Amino acid sequence: MLSADDALVRLKKGNLDFVEHIAGSKTLAGLGASAELGLKQQPFAIILGCSDARVPAEIVFNQGLGDLFVIRVAGNVVAPSQIGSIEFAAEMFGTRLVVVLGHTQCGAIKATLDQLQQPREKQSPNLRAIVDRVRPSVDVLLGTELRHDRVALAAAAVRANIEKSVDQLRHSSAILEHLIETDDLKVVGAEYSVETGAVDFLNI
Repeated sequence: MLSADDALVRLKKGNLDFVEHIAGSKTLAGLGASAELGLKQQPFAIILGCSDARVPAEIVFNQGLGDLFVIRVAGNVVAPSQIGSIEFAAEMFGTRLVVVLGHTQCGAIKATLDQLQQPREKQSPNLRAIVDRVRPSVDVLLGTELRHDRVALAAAAVRANIEKSVDQLRHSSAILEHLIETDDLKVVGAEYSVETGAVDFLNI
């Protein structure tokens, strides 16, 4: 199993290849189902990403089937089911890198800003559950000068939300805390640019 640092190097190289449109021999496009994959998986990184159709982690990082353990939810928010999935992968497969992958132009961030600035009474309770998890990251920004610049506010909110999710994963699970302290598990944040395809790692 790759160390967290080696896994980061592999993700960075994969994203660079993706941005430069270089397809490797073991990307999703070039790797079909195999008997080996049917027997086991050995993901070298866990990705908690957004459901946005423009941000498929395997493609963004130019990886193949079985390489990444991916959890996708609107706004890359942290809830018990996401924490449990990450605990499962870290313990079951020995995966030592967790990446919270947010992205520019995030619809969940936009929905949260809309709700905070122009509240709607008839919002779906299910959507509201996501907005409520994003809200603490965004609320504090509305008390700054950023509130006058919607573009800058949204950009800052995306990063604040990523950082909040990273902090939650580092400190809301006894299992993950133990692995971080004793077994070199790393939890880092990253932002994908839907405009350029590049991933910027934030917490390293």
